[in-house]
Formats: sequence, C-alpha cells, structure tokens
Amino acid sequence: MTFPTRRSPVRLIALIGLAFSLAFARPSLPQARQPQLPNPGSTMLTRQQQQQIGFQAAAEIYKQMPILPDSSPETQYVRQIGQRLVATIPAANSWPFQFHVVAQKEINAFALPGGEMFINVGTITAASNEAELAGVMAHEMAHVYMQHSAKQMQKAQLTQGLAGLAGAILGDRAGALGSLGQAGIKIGAGMVMLKYSRGDEAQADDVGAIILYRARYNPQAMADFFQKLEAQGSTGPQFLSDHPNPGNREAAIQKEIRSWPAVNYSTGNAAFNEARQQALTVKTYTANEIAQGAKTGQWNALNKRNGAVLTPPPGLAISPASQAGGSAAGRVPWNDVAPSSSFAFTDLGLIKMVRPGNWPVTAPQQQGQSLIIAPRAAVVAGGVGYGVVLNAVTPRDKSMTIDQVTDAIVRNLQSGGNLQPVGKAAAITVAGAHGRSVYLESTSPIPDANGQPQKERDRLVTIPRQDGTVIFIVFVAPEHDYNRLSPTFERMLKSMQF
Repeated sequence: MTFPTRRSPVRLIALIGLAFSLAFARPSLPQARQPQLPNPGSTMLTRQQQQQIGFQAAAEIYKQMPILPDSSPETQYVRQIGQRLVATIPAANSWPFQFHVVAQKEINAFALPGGEMFINVGTITAASNEAELAGVMAHEMAHVYMQHSAKQMQKAQLTQGLAGLAGAILGDRAGALGSLGQAGIKIGAGMVMLKYSRGDEAQADDVGAIILYRARYNPQAMADFFQKLEAQGSTGPQFLSDHPNPGNREAAIQKEIRSWPAVNYSTGNAAFNEARQQALTVKTYTANEIAQGAKTGQWNALNKRNGAVLTPPPGLAISPASQAGGSAAGRVPWNDVAPSSSFAFTDLGLIKMVRPGNWPVTAPQQQGQSLIIAPRAAVVAGGVGYGVVLNAVTPRDKSMTIDQVTDAIVRNLQSGGNLQPVGKAAAITVAGAHGRSVYLESTSPIPDANGQPQKERDRLVTIPRQDGTVIFIVFVAPEHDYNRLSPTFERMLKSMQF
C-alpha cells in the first residue's frame, strides 16, 4: 500500500499517532475522590519472617488438605483474578501472593502471612458471578495487606519468647509451629483457623472494597456474597466461623463506596460461567472427610500423585538454618561436647553467669529467639542437644504467679513436640529470687551411637524479676549424659547474678 505523496509527513505522523492512541488507550478512572489504600503499619515481624511463617503453614496445609495442581483450570482461573487484584496494590506494600484451590465442598477461603491464599472449590461454585468471587479474594488479600495475623503477636507477649525456646530445644518443627501460633494460625486435622477480631474483619471489608474498586469490580458484590452466607444461619459455612461478622457488614460497605466516583465495572461473567461449570465437575470432599484423610496422610500422598506441589515465592529459603547456624543432626562424640575445666564469667544482659570456656554464646538473631550456650558440635539443624538455652518473657497479665508462668511455658513446649514434664515443679532460689524448677523428657535431636533416636532430659528453671520479667533457662543433654553434665549445670545456675 502507498500513501499520497502530497500529504505532509508531519500530518501523516500525527494521524498515525492519533490512531495508535485510540486503538490502545484504556479508559482511566476518574481522578476525583479516588479511594486510597491505607498505610498498613508495621509489626514485630519482618517481611521475610511473615513469608517464612506463611510458607510453613502452607506446607502443612498441603499435607492435610486436598489441593488442586497449579495446572488445573480452576487454579489458573483463580490466579488470573488474583493477579488482577494484586496489580492494584502499590509494590512497596504488596506481597508475593500465591493462589491455591482446595478440593473442598464447603465455602471457605483464607490467606496466610506473606500472601499464600487458599480458595475452596465450594466458594467458586457458590458465587453468582466473578465479582463475588473476587470480593472474597480481595477480603482475604486485605488481611495480608494489613498484616492482621502478624499483628496478633503484639497482643500475645507471653508467647514471644516461648516459640524461640521451643525451637531451640525441640528443633525446626517446634519453631515453625510456635511461629504459626504466634501469628494466629492453627492447623490441625485438615482445618485452618486464623485469629481475626471483628475490628480486623471490618478493616478487611474496607480495604477489600478499595482493592475491588481499583480492579474495576463492583465492591457491592462483596457485600452481596457475605449476605448470601449470612442467610444460611447457624449452619452456615466455615468461612463465617473464621471471619466473625463485624456487624452491619452490608450497610458499612455500601456507606463506604457511596461517595466514590462512578466507573464502568467489568463482570467477566463469560469466563466465570465456564470456570464455575468446570469446578462443578471436580471431585470434592467435605470437611469431615478431609479431617479423616489428614489423619491417615491421604492428602499428602494424593497431592504428590496429582502434581500439587508447593513452590516457595522468589527469594524465600524453604529450609531455614537453625538459629545458631548448626549442621545436620548426626552422632556427636562426648569429647566434642564435654565442658572444659576452665570457666568464663559472661555478661548476658539480663543476667551474668559463668560458662565452660569451650561452650560459646550464640546471641539471638531476632526478637523472640533464645540465647544459646552450647558446644558447637551440639547445635544442629534439629535443635540443641547439649547445653543451655535462655530466654525471657513479660506476661501480659501482671497477676500471673510464677507457678502459672511456669505451667504456661511447659504447655508451650509440649505443643511443639513430644516433650513431657517429669513430676511437679519445685521451688528454687536463684540469686535471691524465688523461682521454679521442673524436669522434662523429650527426644534428643542428636542420635545415639547406633544412629537411633535417644531420650533427652531437660531441666527448666524459671526466675521472676522485680520488673515483671521472667527469665527461663533450660539445661539440655541426652538422658545417659545428663548426670555427667549436672555438676556443670549446677555451677552455672548458682553463679547467676542479676
């Protein structure tokens, strides 16, 4: 094709530029009174820590629930919606969201710290249109954006040091479970429970509505879906149990969006109808069936067979090193852990005490973790096999007695592994303070000479301070070696000064 030679080259370029802009222009949202996402604030957890906790929880879910593979049409469709919603969040406050679909009949959805989100097949089939499904996802995305689970840590001061203590003694799994508990996540028997307050729910509604609006979905659809769930009454879905109604939910959402500039909302109903029909053909399971299958390992095996494999987001290490940077657990000769005859007086901050000269001090790398005094060979990826672990906690309830705090610490350690108390706590005086001492049994992270699991004996000592802080110390050794180390432990304990 040729153009008339007499047309001005400048005029021709202008016309081509105009045609190009008309062909590829996108309608923009009105600029007046645009709703802006709020500042999500800060938490005691770093971004990396939140991602690690969320990924650990997601890994447990893949073991306890049937998950569709990433290649499934349902997962691909949900991810398309998710990416559209994520695009509305400024990069500085966004997260590496990952979207997964659970083959469960009931309506539910939940998102973990760091951005791992799970949507039940039942939620897809219960929605009337794409905007309703996007509304559920935007609500969950808002929980992550506002860091609601992570902020639960700031409301539970008693547990801040406990997870670090459990992780140091019982190993990576105990530390992971403790971190999940601190973030308000409980996983068991195929169910997931997150601690959300009514205030959290109201805020997730508000922020979710803004995300929907910015993605060109009608925020009213979120209110419509929640109203549909509420209509089911006391027999309603698990979603309502995990997400308490903040009250007048529909009216609050309508009030929020009333003043926003009108835009042309998209529906995406053709794609939704196709995805919903496809979802109706998926084999799904009830909550009870999932709980039973979790106990037998059915879903872990099924997911692996179907190719439903969890992959970490970019930049996240899937096997975090132990706090002290130890190596994998293996047999440790006595000569490598035996305390030296010379002792060093050491200032640890809250306390001062002596320690064997060949047992170095490993300071905590982040808040909540424990300080470790142990021979290097005894600190492995599974925990501490020989040595001393120290931490401190300030109970939120100032009326708690030393017996109650001691019991709380023991219960926390029990929740992280197979550790059990031996007898009752006894009174003990350390540096003039009246504390408690209790012996415990567990499995050592270090195998015996034959490479087999061996019993471990631990002694927990709790010491209250005048400022309300409770210092707690655990002396650790395999059962058959504990008596050999007992004189060393006693010397360290008696040397303590505040």
